[in-house]
Amino acid sequence: MTETVDSGGASALFSPATADDPHLTYRRIRQECPVARTAMGDSAVVLVSRYDDVNWALRHPQYFTSAGGSLNLGEQPLIPLEFDPPQHTTYRRLLSPQFVPREIQKLEPEVRRIVRGLIDAVASKGSCDFHEEIATPLPSQMFLALMGLPLDDLPLFLRWRDDSIRPAVEAGDFEGAQRIRAQTAHEISEYFRGAITRCRESPSDTLLSRIVHSTVEGRALSDAEILGMSHLLLLGGLDTVTATLDCMVTFLATHPGHRRQLVDDPSIIPAAVEELLRWLTPVMVIPRSIKEDVTMGGVQLHAGDGVMLVIGAANDDESEFPDQSVDFERHPNRHVAFGGSNHSCLGVHLARLELRVTLEELHRRIPDYRIPDGVEIHFSPGIRQAERLPLEFDPV
Repeated sequence: MTETVDSGGASALFSPATADDPHLTYRRIRQECPVARTAMGDSAVVLVSRYDDVNWALRHPQYFTSAGGSLNLGEQPLIPLEFDPPQHTTYRRLLSPQFVPREIQKLEPEVRRIVRGLIDAVASKGSCDFHEEIATPLPSQMFLALMGLPLDDLPLFLRWRDDSIRPAVEAGDFEGAQRIRAQTAHEISEYFRGAITRCRESPSDTLLSRIVHSTVEGRALSDAEILGMSHLLLLGGLDTVTATLDCMVTFLATHPGHRRQLVDDPSIIPAAVEELLRWLTPVMVIPRSIKEDVTMGGVQLHAGDGVMLVIGAANDDESEFPDQSVDFERHPNRHVAFGGSNHSCLGVHLARLELRVTLEELHRRIPDYRIPDGVEIHFSPGIRQAERLPLEFDPV
């Protein structure tokens, strides 16, 4: 088996064209060279794209490690994301009680209140930019409320989100992107240092204050540990649900038959959320690095190799999902859109709640909507967020 993808590879995977319609690239990578060593900037990276291989990598952190700052998004590791067991387990145990289903379910009235308010603000106009007016403010408002941070700071947080996830550089300028991310990480750290000090002086029931006053293995958390948790919660809380809603509503706006299924039978919305997560996979890849030499798919991977687990490609792998249609009745649906094993997404229950409630309220209030004629929707690479998402509908 060859170890390279001669045309495409990482450049194709992170191209604007692939972000808009990733499945052809996914299938080409998966079929031509499912474990592919390819160029990424001035270095090389290994793409792992088959469902079974991605799952194996997620279950074996002793080979595929997330430790060591593989995302390069902060001045300190993102906690618990950039740690392996047992440290990862220790940190996750500290945060998990805030994100278990029984705690997240308590937030449904507030999520529904926010969603209804956002839809009320646009329903009578007959048009909106769904990305700007609904998909962005919903998770952002929830994040700031949970953390106990001022809503007036939202524009600052959104700039930091975009500069971290999708910095404004030319395609392929990985070094320029990293410079922006480093500056952004410094600004985020400075902001949270002030917030941490205020929490220590005036404890409250907010998530940030609970983290500040937590202990791990009998000791208080250091500032660096709190900053690592805060940075991760910022990125997860502000970005991924927005991107997922953009992807889902674009699909539903252009597939009226699937949209009608949700209108006619709202009880299928939870299953539809899972199927759209599988098919659209907003977070296209999960980064790892090789900790110990290992062979996968006939390719020798060496300690220190950078790896991209292409979970988008895994989620349409014919070996696991032989029916390539979008099926809201798919069962079982063992997608890996939220990662897997020890590193499954910490905020998965909150994300599912926000996605479900938004689809319920949108299709209850505005059952028919469309993208205006002549408008093209484009997505950012890596995490597939729409640049804008104009919708038209009958005023209600």
